[in-house]
Amino acid sequence: MPSPRSRPIHPWPLRLMHWLNALAILTMIGSGWQIYNAAPIFPFSFPTSITIGQWLGAAIAWHLAAMWLLVLNGIAYLAWGVVSGHFRRKLVPPTPRALWRDAMLALRLRLDHRHGVYNAVQRALYLGVIALGVLAVLSGLAVWKPVQLWWLSDVFGGFRASRVVHFLAMAGIVGFLAVHLALVALVPRVLWPMIGGGAAAEDVP
Repeated sequence: MPSPRSRPIHPWPLRLMHWLNALAILTMIGSGWQIYNAAPIFPFSFPTSITIGQWLGAAIAWHLAAMWLLVLNGIAYLAWGVVSGHFRRKLVPPTPRALWRDAMLALRLRLDHRHGVYNAVQRALYLGVIALGVLAVLSGLAVWKPVQLWWLSDVFGGFRASRVVHFLAMAGIVGFLAVHLALVALVPRVLWPMIGGGAAAEDVP
């Protein structure tokens, strides 16, 4: 009978891109809030204690630097996900029935968690935040270069509408982060595999 061997739950490229993405997103959110405060869309502003940049020029510099990290890291993630088969194995879109079932189990705190296996709720959230990330980048480009990229700005309905879309995409990402961190707090054993890789038994054929 073949003996099992150990494999990482999360391979190193995924772990590296995960933490680079976390750094880029948190920097973009904090600096984006400072940029928003300079010209609010809605009747509120963010406390300066949770913003990055302290003034508009510095916030824009942080935002653009983090944007390139996010874009390059995102392209690398998408390419790696396709080539490695990660998307095919882990992120198959869930059926509505499976999503409903797992969502109900999650609300009753009865949803099982297996290392390296994404349930229907996780798959829906991950696919959703990827889509929000793409939307945030495209709408952000429309806000950054509304003249040069006028056609992209027009797709979103103009400069003002692009700002609203960009803000809502950011809000969706923040919501995802809140849920993501809450789930990590509820199931803390999932954190170490994303840092050190972890190990799971794999049968050798």
